[in-house]
Amino acid sequence: MEADWEVEIGPGAPVIDVQWSGFVDLRSRPQAARELPEAGDLPELAEALARLNGTASPVWTSKCDVWQILDAESFDVYEMEASPESAQYAWACYIDLLPQSAKRWASPDTAISWCRTVCKQLHEVALRNCRADLVIRNAITSPEFTDMGITAYLTSCGPTRQEAYRVLGSVLLSFADALCHLQR
Repeated sequence: MEADWEVEIGPGAPVIDVQWSGFVDLRSRPQAARELPEAGDLPELAEALARLNGTASPVWTSKCDVWQILDAESFDVYEMEASPESAQYAWACYIDLLPQSAKRWASPDTAISWCRTVCKQLHEVALRNCRADLVIRNAITSPEFTDMGITAYLTSCGPTRQEAYRVLGSVLLSFADALCHLQR
């Protein structure tokens, strides 16, 4: 699987807002992931969210979404190890991640190191037609505290809409597995 990371923490950059009105704390009830509207047609998303919020995970999640990419020019087929024929349809998902341990991403440098480790693990996953992009961001975890967070963008493609969606499911499960194998 292709994977990369970047940092977006400057003025005007997007932030992860844990205090948003639709927040569902999956740490206390990971099985509630199956009830999320985003996971309705994608059981692999529910499973990935349950794993990522489980006790073995080094992270927890605050928000996610899934959408079909309608503009084929908005992604690079070669960055997903795909041929033009296998990139007729594409899907994407994002998941906002926060560390279980507040010290894990105490600085951009520690978050960068963690992202490099994740990308190395994901490169070993034998999946094509997909990629993961990790974006380090500021995260508002309470009205008076800003922490570091990571938005994971997972993208897939395929020759049919259904195949691209199936690949996205595989990407989600592989991503959750890779993260849950990291030390907490």
